[in-house]
Amino acid sequence: MSIGFGVFVPQGWRMDLVEIADPVEQYEAMTAVAKVADAGPWDSVWVYDHFHTVPEPTINTTFEAWTVSSTLARDTSRVNIGQMVGCNGYRHPALYAKIASTVDVASHGRLYAGLGAGWYEHEWKAYGYEWSEVPERMAAFREAVEIVHRMWTEERPVFTGKHYRIDQPINEPKGVRKPHPSFWLGGGGEKVTLKLVAKYADGANFGNGDPEIVRHKAAVLREHCDRLERDYDRIRKSTSYHLDLGHSSAQHIAKVEQLAEAGADYVIVYIPRVAYDHEPLLRFAEEVVPQFA
Repeated sequence: MSIGFGVFVPQGWRMDLVEIADPVEQYEAMTAVAKVADAGPWDSVWVYDHFHTVPEPTINTTFEAWTVSSTLARDTSRVNIGQMVGCNGYRHPALYAKIASTVDVASHGRLYAGLGAGWYEHEWKAYGYEWSEVPERMAAFREAVEIVHRMWTEERPVFTGKHYRIDQPINEPKGVRKPHPSFWLGGGGEKVTLKLVAKYADGANFGNGDPEIVRHKAAVLREHCDRLERDYDRIRKSTSYHLDLGHSSAQHIAKVEQLAEAGADYVIVYIPRVAYDHEPLLRFAEEVVPQFA
């Protein structure tokens, strides 16, 4: 079985830079992880699109996702660079498309542009974004996905919806990767998100490492693809996996096998303390990744 692997860089959201006091050193620690991944067998590096730390907001560093993406695009040369996932509420979708196009060019076509409806309520309110309940956020997300796709594929797109409107914006250059930047949608909503994945996306993320959730969501996605006559196998089915540092490589291999059997063909790992110790990153790359090449 062939599995693609990505790894999250430590950007502060999970309190993973708190032992480094200087913000410049924090940024360099994050970049160093991306460079190690770039030199290894990893397909991609990933960032979160959040402004405040979890599990609760604290006065600690959280670097902004698209700024990080653009700098990693220039600090690496091979790995793809993704967001898990861009929060739709934080940027107008036309602006999102423009930013993503620029980063795709800066990375020479290595962008995995992630987008989702968003969920971190207090963060929205703290930054002054209007918070709405799930049905409204999903309706806005549906419009946003269509707008982004149009910005990447049409010369002067026009769209008028309940939440957004665009009137012939020019987006040049549209990116490097053809037919457009690689588009990844996050979330497991079966009626909206997975249908949008089937219609527009190159990749999806669901499951948070739970094989049974992956199995169910993959089956729903396949049904949507069949109805829309989209090739299911052309969509990357990813899930995120929080690496337990106490587990052996054999245990990690067994975990990935379970996820692959459930329908995942892409695994994105979060490695605790990787900002301070690259050894688990190197060991996973040496002992686990080659088993699924």
